[in-house]
Amino acid sequence: MIMRWRYLLMVVALLSFLAGITVVRAETSCDGKNDQDLIDCLSIQINELNDSLEKSRAATAPLEVEINKLSIRIKSIQGQINTATIKLKQTEAGIKERSEKVSTQYLVLAVKIRGMYIRIRSEPLWVSLLSSTSMGEARRELAYRQESNDNDKQLIVSLIQEIGQLEEDKKSLEKQKEQLAKLQTELDKQNTFFQGEVKKAKAYQTDLTGKIAALTELQARIKAEKEGTFSTTVGDVPLADDPASRPDYNPGFSPAFASFSFGAPHFKGMSQYGAYGRAKSGQNAEEILKAYYGGIEIKKDYDPGKQISVQGYGRMDIETYTKRIYEVPNSWGDSGGFEALKAQAIAARSYALAWTNEGSGGAICTDQGCQVYKNSNKGGKWEEAVNATRGWVLVKDGKIIKPWYASTSGGYQESYDALSHRKDGSSYQTPSFWDTKNGRGGWTSSAYEKIGESPWFYKAWYKSRGGGSCGRSHPWLTAEQMADILNAWVVRYKSGKEDRLVPLEGCGGGNPYSISELREKAKGLGGGYERVIGVSVSYSDGGYTSNVHFDTDKGGVDIKGSEFKEAFNIRAPGWVSLKSGLFNIEKK
Repeated sequence: MIMRWRYLLMVVALLSFLAGITVVRAETSCDGKNDQDLIDCLSIQINELNDSLEKSRAATAPLEVEINKLSIRIKSIQGQINTATIKLKQTEAGIKERSEKVSTQYLVLAVKIRGMYIRIRSEPLWVSLLSSTSMGEARRELAYRQESNDNDKQLIVSLIQEIGQLEEDKKSLEKQKEQLAKLQTELDKQNTFFQGEVKKAKAYQTDLTGKIAALTELQARIKAEKEGTFSTTVGDVPLADDPASRPDYNPGFSPAFASFSFGAPHFKGMSQYGAYGRAKSGQNAEEILKAYYGGIEIKKDYDPGKQISVQGYGRMDIETYTKRIYEVPNSWGDSGGFEALKAQAIAARSYALAWTNEGSGGAICTDQGCQVYKNSNKGGKWEEAVNATRGWVLVKDGKIIKPWYASTSGGYQESYDALSHRKDGSSYQTPSFWDTKNGRGGWTSSAYEKIGESPWFYKAWYKSRGGGSCGRSHPWLTAEQMADILNAWVVRYKSGKEDRLVPLEGCGGGNPYSISELREKAKGLGGGYERVIGVSVSYSDGGYTSNVHFDTDKGGVDIKGSEFKEAFNIRAPGWVSLKSGLFNIEKK
């Protein structure tokens, strides 16, 4: 069997490609870049690696096809070799049988010749003739001997011919066996070669996939930014609002669509702006805390000298620690929110004690991953609130709970286990409820966070936490861009996870489909929307958007709220995103 040139050229091309890609990878580095540049650089690297992976797979695919074809040919040729081998074995057995027969004939002939020789030597023919009783008998004797001689001559000739043919057949047999062995070796060599090349290509692809996964771990912060999985609190001063994030912003085109999130962080425990709104509405600290944490007890005689460990600052008593917490602004105390400061002081004190296992565990961190701590007393209204609640902690069944809290939940508080930190198996679920004066019915107009004027209560997001906007000045999308989100939903939920369903404009990494490419892909799955005409949403009593209805160029489309949120955050351009499962979509 002879190797085809196209196989060889294909392998050479693949090897050349692999060598070239290795050089490209080695030249790309993101060392020494700041956070935003690092993310952008990682996106470029992932694009390059994905491109390399696709090219490698494209180069390997025809080779695998040829190997499959080769395998079929190998099986066919192997079958023919096996058949030829069987025939050669049969021929070899026949030659052996013929050789044994010739040997027997040779022995018989030798005996006959020896007998003839003896007769001739012992009694010459003329003696027999003279001693014969009659001429008739003499003639018969002569004829008999002549016939016997002729038969012997014929036997000798046949024997010589058979011996010659046997020698030729033996040589032919050995030659054919040698040829078959070479064919088998060549066949095995080619099969091993091609399989080895595919193995190397697959190993290269695996290496690329691993590198992409490693980069994707770093790039996960991008997804976290878009999905709102970060944890945050109010901090020292209220967060500044962005006019472009408000519903009254004019994007300069119509129709325009923007997705507005209610709240942003984890939606569990106490809402700080909600507590501020409750205080302004006349509730005291105890009422505020019991609203958010349910049937807990406020223990008012905890040891104020209890020592805890603070990361980077050593040990200190719990009251000194609490005076150095920078979670809510002092200004709230002068604008009707002093009881919210007291509620925050009790929650912060309890949180630190639960985190450190009442001082016997590890050190508590000093950023928003735990609580914002600075190594100096905050003073002002905050210190007044800490002093007013000295020794107050939140307990359930005598055990200090871990009171979660965050800036803004969007009007609905989710339940969580406030004793899950304990190793004794304790459990206590906080209540889930609409954080408003009038429950679900008065949600958007009477939410306590709205009374507290949270800038995150109802907001459209288009920037990262670091302030990057990927070149965008607002979160509004065109009718075609919103239709692109619908096509992403179609592809995501009807064909499975797609690695090219990433944002356009280069901020999300990957190798994104263009709008037209995604439309064509969705078209084969029942989508292929070109523009959105109108939109409406419906909410669940459980505090989330249950359904989104779109009017499109292809008719009405209904999408589950959770599915739309995922498709939106996967595909929306730049950093445009939804932070909450409770959201609305506005059109202008």
